[in-house]
Amino acid sequence: MSMKKTLVSALTTALVVGAASTTFAAANPFEDVPADHWAYDAIAQLAADGVIEGYGDGTYRGDQEITRYEMAQMIARAMAKGGGDKALIDKLAAEFADELNNLGVRVSALEKKVDNVKWHGLFRYTYRHDNEDNTNDNDNFRTNNFRLRLSMTAQINEHWTGNARMEYFSENDNMSTAANDNTVLVNRAWVQGQYGATMIQLGKFPGFSTVDNGLIYDDDLAGGLVQFGNKANVRLMVARYDTNNTELNAGTASYQSIEVNSDPNQKFTIGAAYHHFATRDLNAIADPNGVAGRTYGADQYNIWAVGMGYRFDKNTKLSGAFARNCSGDFGTEHRQAWNVQFDYKGADKSDPGSWGAFVAYRHIGKYGAICPTYNSMFLNQKGFNVGVQYTLLKNVLTMVEYYNGKNIITDNKQNTIFARAEIYF
Repeated sequence: MSMKKTLVSALTTALVVGAASTTFAAANPFEDVPADHWAYDAIAQLAADGVIEGYGDGTYRGDQEITRYEMAQMIARAMAKGGGDKALIDKLAAEFADELNNLGVRVSALEKKVDNVKWHGLFRYTYRHDNEDNTNDNDNFRTNNFRLRLSMTAQINEHWTGNARMEYFSENDNMSTAANDNTVLVNRAWVQGQYGATMIQLGKFPGFSTVDNGLIYDDDLAGGLVQFGNKANVRLMVARYDTNNTELNAGTASYQSIEVNSDPNQKFTIGAAYHHFATRDLNAIADPNGVAGRTYGADQYNIWAVGMGYRFDKNTKLSGAFARNCSGDFGTEHRQAWNVQFDYKGADKSDPGSWGAFVAYRHIGKYGAICPTYNSMFLNQKGFNVGVQYTLLKNVLTMVEYYNGKNIITDNKQNTIFARAEIYF
């Protein structure tokens, strides 16, 4: 379903599915809806009923294109109110099931009519070329890898779902003649519960540091997570983390974090977090300054992070994050990680022709982050990063990125070309 419709045109849907009252006598809270507008009474009543909320600056913006998330919010509020056209509610709930699930709304009436187990998948091809400016040929590195994922979601009861993901991975590089890491594994298996505004995850689940938008980590974790709060939210996590397949390569670590985020739907967002990461193997990591005989000097990370963002309009957003590790014996440049990024639009895999672009400057000290989310930058790197995403066909997403900067430890110049194609099914 295309979302190229305005909030005023979406009002018809809201009236059908959510307006329990037939008398429009409420006061209109939106300054940009004149009293002589054809939808004035309907907008006022739907606002009074809680079906629509408008924006934080007191406007309704009726001529603005509505997003899938905004439409899902209207449907969720209409479902909570009851009444209306039941058939239309079920149809809309089916179309916006993923967005409603992210909002914590279980479409129980719909789920009883479909298979209890749902499958979806991803096929991904990635190419990258990394180059570092020195005389070692091994630093001119090219890789091609293929990844196939099959994910399953099973409804357990009204509040709980079971989730799992199986993955096949194969990689070839210019340093070997055969494929590497031809492995098949179940790398995620967890249950998720939803009780109103409280979400619980238990098992091996996808971890992501939300305050800094993935600057600290984006990887699978084994343990438990609790998130509560409807708009602003708090996330608490206790987990184990296997770092042996990451750049850190410091064994299995214990991991705890707390994150506090403001309402992500507001124009201005802000958050703060604390991450505690501990493993005895950190003491075996060499000093980043290259001093002989020195080691990391600690068996834990204690990372404080802040993040914020400002959305100028529906197409443009400026965001930033800063993190500092308060443990260990090493210099400021290595204990810090930060990112400033400007985003324009965004590619939607369900909307052919949609596209997005970003430009960023990142500094990722080796001990300032754990497993950053970025495609073309890693630990120990600093510099500019740009990228473009484009939806070639429905469920076919492509992207190209370029990184140009330096190795923080050696100060050697570096650059990376990254390209990826994804097919969703």
